[in-house]
Amino acid sequence: MTLTTPALLFPAISLLLLAYTNRFLVLAQLIRKLADEERNQHQETNTRQILLLRRRISLTKRMQLAGVLSFLLCTLSMFALFLSFQLTGMVLFGVSLVTLSVSLIYSLWEIQISTNALNVQLQDIEDLLSAGNPRTGRRGGDE
Repeated sequence: MTLTTPALLFPAISLLLLAYTNRFLVLAQLIRKLADEERNQHQETNTRQILLLRRRISLTKRMQLAGVLSFLLCTLSMFALFLSFQLTGMVLFGVSLVTLSVSLIYSLWEIQISTNALNVQLQDIEDLLSAGNPRTGRRGGDE
C-alpha cells in the first residue's frame, strides 16, 4: 500500500465532517426555535420533538466522534506508511475505514430520526387542518 491510498480519504472525511457540523448547527437552531415557541405557548408536539432532538444530538455527537477518529487514524496510517511501517499503516487504514463506516451508520440512524421528527410536524399540521383551525380558514369536514 502506498502513501496515496489513505490520502484519498482526506477530502471525503473532511466533507463528511463539514456536513456533520452543518447538521449540528441546524439542530441548534431548531432547539432555540423550539425553546422560544415553548416560552410563548406549550404544545404537545414540542414534547415529542424534544425527545427526538435529544436522540439526534446524541447521534450527531457520535457521528462526529467517529468521523474525527477516522480522520485521525487515516493521518496516523499515512504517517506509519511514511516511516515505512507497512503493516501498521495498513492496519490503521483498515481501522480508519471501519470507524468511517460506523460514522456513516450513525448518520443513517440520525436521518431516520429526523424523518420521524418531520412526520410528527406533518401530523400536527394535519390535526390542525382536520380540527378546523381558524388560522387556515377551513373547517373540519368541508372539502
